[in-house]
Formats: sequence, structure tokens, C-alpha cells
Amino acid sequence: MLETRGDSVALGREKTRPPRQGLPSNGEVYAGVGSTPVNGWSGPEVGSKGREERTRGSRVVDRGWLVRRALLLADVLALSLAFAAVELVFGLGTHLGDRYDDLQEFGFFLAMIPFWVVAAKLYGLYDRDEDRADNTTADDLIGVVHVLTIGTWLVFAVASISGLASPEAGKCLMFWGLGILFVTLSRAAARTFCRRQAAYLQNTLIVGAGDVGQQLVVRLLQHPEYGLHVLGFVDAEPKEPRNELAHIPILGTIEDLPALVGSLKIERVIIAFSGDSHEEMLHLMRVLKDFDLRVDIVPRLFELVPPSANIHTLEGVPLIGMPRTQLARSSLLLKRALDLVISVGILVLLAPLLLAIAALIKLESRGPVLFRQVRMGLHEQQFVIFKFRTMVADAEERKQDVAHLNKHVLNGGDPRMFKVPDDPRLTKVGRILRRYSLDELPQLLNVLRGEMSLVGPRPLILDEHHFVDDWGLRRLDLKPGMTGLWQVLGRDSIPFDEMVRLDYLYVTTWSLLSDIRLLFRTFASLGKGERGPLRTSAAPSR
Repeated sequence: MLETRGDSVALGREKTRPPRQGLPSNGEVYAGVGSTPVNGWSGPEVGSKGREERTRGSRVVDRGWLVRRALLLADVLALSLAFAAVELVFGLGTHLGDRYDDLQEFGFFLAMIPFWVVAAKLYGLYDRDEDRADNTTADDLIGVVHVLTIGTWLVFAVASISGLASPEAGKCLMFWGLGILFVTLSRAAARTFCRRQAAYLQNTLIVGAGDVGQQLVVRLLQHPEYGLHVLGFVDAEPKEPRNELAHIPILGTIEDLPALVGSLKIERVIIAFSGDSHEEMLHLMRVLKDFDLRVDIVPRLFELVPPSANIHTLEGVPLIGMPRTQLARSSLLLKRALDLVISVGILVLLAPLLLAIAALIKLESRGPVLFRQVRMGLHEQQFVIFKFRTMVADAEERKQDVAHLNKHVLNGGDPRMFKVPDDPRLTKVGRILRRYSLDELPQLLNVLRGEMSLVGPRPLILDEHHFVDDWGLRRLDLKPGMTGLWQVLGRDSIPFDEMVRLDYLYVTTWSLLSDIRLLFRTFASLGKGERGPLRTSAAPSR
């Protein structure tokens, strides 16, 4: 048994310490500040989220309560703005009859708002954030388009047939387009607001402190935007903790979980391959159903299960249906068409910016404007990638001088990847370009030439490609991308093997919708100035 240590912990902002009553008394762990590690684990004291600090009257203000109302307000405001913009563009009536028609349209619009909200609710557009920690506005896009498309033209048909209003087709078309734009932007703003609130955080326990459980917590720590506050692990036989998880305590075994849920105000439990028996886990799941919390289960063979997998039943046994791994020719043509349309549009719109960047690079330091490097492409065909030069001209010759600063080899890391934080070889202009990933824009030329795609696996340098073999080579069944699953999920922090696995998962489960979602997530990251989503290699960009 593990010894008891500590009573509670301050969790940061606006957290309170829970009472000791109800906590395990059978010798299980509470890792406390300054305590002696048990089985290699130690950590800060553990405390409750303090729901009493997140109440509105008698109602608990949790993530679901907060996000549903924020998204509802965002939708109503966005639709109202779209309607107002249409009226301003088409002009308000000057004659009495025209003004009467305008008032009719306005009244009809107000009457239809509840129907918009109900339709969005039926599409799950208000509930996913509470259930799915990684839900984003990009995931809402298809639902938003469906609701606005059906709703707009249904309103047009009903109004025209009933005579309650006389909407013009041009007005409806403009309202539809502006509605999609404004609703998407307003939802993104609403989520940004919600993620800054204490109510958005969910106290989380991880059942299983093995390799999978620890790997999961590392990812959650890398993505605070998910709002999952990991209080600790629950495991009778935890593995030795990773260095970066030494502060996450072991709180006990699964027998203690019900008491922990109540005492620590747990809102989410993630089952991540505990060593307990099948019967014990089944009993635990049935007990947890009595609590108001979310339960997530990491499936077996999770490395191969894509987000697009379908769950169906066969004689009462749930089955996870895996998508086909062979892409049809029509799918490849759709992907290529998306690449051409977006890349040409970006190049035309950003042509002045590209010329300005080229001039700044040339003025600041000697050397070429573009950095060229050989990468491994589709079906192991080599190609030359283009980037704006962000380093001094002799950066490659000085690589060994900074090799000891490679963050991937520190603390026993992975030497197959090379990344130097605050690289001294960077120019002043280069630092700005890298911060916003503007140095990657010349890769649009690679996209036009058919050597790359907007979304795809990471284009490896030849030295890195030598470490990929066997099933990992399937990652080259699609063209390398300017952004992709690996870049969006983990940037520079994901190990090499994990990057290969994510690229394999992307290639074998590709869909046009997933590409669109990844592009939206990339643009959102660029707007925040987060370096990484378009970063195609850790190799120096001279």
C-alpha cells in the first residue's frame, strides 16, 4: 500500500481546499509538497476545484453551462449582424410601403430566431464542448453550413408562399453567406472568452499510470486550451513517472475513485489502460454512472483508431469500424483542386506582403532570399522545398556550434530531430517570420508545382527519413503538407515516433473534411502568433 501524504493542494487561481472528510483512509496516496516520493511519484498537494466559487444562485456554473450560453449569444448576435448588414447593403425603404415590407421582414426574422436555435441544438452545436475536450469552431463548420443553408432557404420558401414577407433571393443569398461567416467568427470569439474563465476548467482524474496514461497527461499539459485540469492518477501499480510528470500525484486505487470524485469535485475521468481486471473496471464504470461527470475511455489499438471511425453494434457487441485505407482517384482530385484554389488565392492576396518580406530579408543580411533544401516527397521522390531565409548565410556551417542546445537531445530526448530554442543564428527579420510562420509561405510554390499539398504529412529532410521504415513509409502515400495533424497537435514537442504515427494515421484515414478542419485550426494558431503549425521541419532555415 502507498502511504498517505498531505491533505489538499492549492490548484492555482480561485481554488479552495476541500475538507478531509470523505477522502480515502485506507493508506492510499495524497502526494504533498515536500513529501518523500512513493514509487517515484511526488507532487503538489491536491485540492478541489471549488464549485462553490463557480455558482450562479443555486446553479453550478460549469463548462457546459458557460459554453452553451456563450455560443447561444454568439449565434443570435451573428445572425442579427448578418441581417442588419443585408438591410444596409440593399437599402432601407424610403416609401411607406417599402418601410412596411422592411418591418415585416424584421418581424419575420425575430420570429425565426428560436427556430434557428432549436435547429442548432438538434445538430449538437451547443453540447459538444462539454463532452469533447478538443472540440473547436472548425468542428462546427459543417453543422453551421447545414443549419444556415436549410434555414435560410426554408424561410425564403415559407415567407414567399405564405405572403408573411417578401424576401428577395439576393438578400437571402447574402444573408446565407454573411451568416456562415459571422456565426463562425462569433463562435470562435465566444470559445476564446470561455477558455479564459475558471468555469471552463474540468477537474480530471486519469485511471492508469502506465505508459498510455502518462503519455496522455503529457499531451494534456501541452494543450491547456483543452481545459482539463489533471489532479492526479488512480492506479494500484503505477509505473515510474516521466520527468515532466513528477508533480502529478498518485491519489489511490480504483476502490478510492468514488470518494475522490465527490471530494475533489471531479468532472471528468479518463480510463487509460489500468492494470485492474476486466470485471473490476466494469464495476467501476457502473458506479461512475451515478455521478454527474464525463467518462472517456482510451480504446485498445488506439494508435490506429482515427477520429472518423464509426461505432456500430453486432449482436450487442460494439465494434469500431475502420475506414478504408485506399483513396479513390476522385478523392485525390478533390484534394488537388482544394490545393490549387486556396494556394493561388493566398499568393494573389499576399503578393505585396511576400515582396515586402523579400526586400526586408535582402536589406538585413547578405545571402539569398529563399532557402532551398531537399526533402522526401510522395512515393519517396525527392524535391526541393522553398522557404524564406530566416538565418544568417553561414547557418549550416555553424550548426555544430549550437548542436548542444538541441532541445530534443536534452534530458535523454530524441536525437533524430533538431530544434534549437532561440537559435542564435536567426536574424531579426527571421525571428518575426518564424513567430508567425511567414517563412513557410514560399512553399505555396511547391503546392502549385504539385510537390506538396496544403495539408499532409511532414516533409522530412533526408537524414530524418532514414529513420522511417516498415509501415511508417505509408506516410508518403500522400504529398507532404505545409501543415498537418502532427503540426497542429503537438508542434515541436511531439517525439519522432509519434510524429510518424500521426502522419500514418492522417494518410490512412484521409478525408476532405479533415483537411478543412486542419486548415481552420492552422489559421487560428497563426492568428495567435503560435510558432509551429506550418513549421515543416526542425532543420535550419538559412
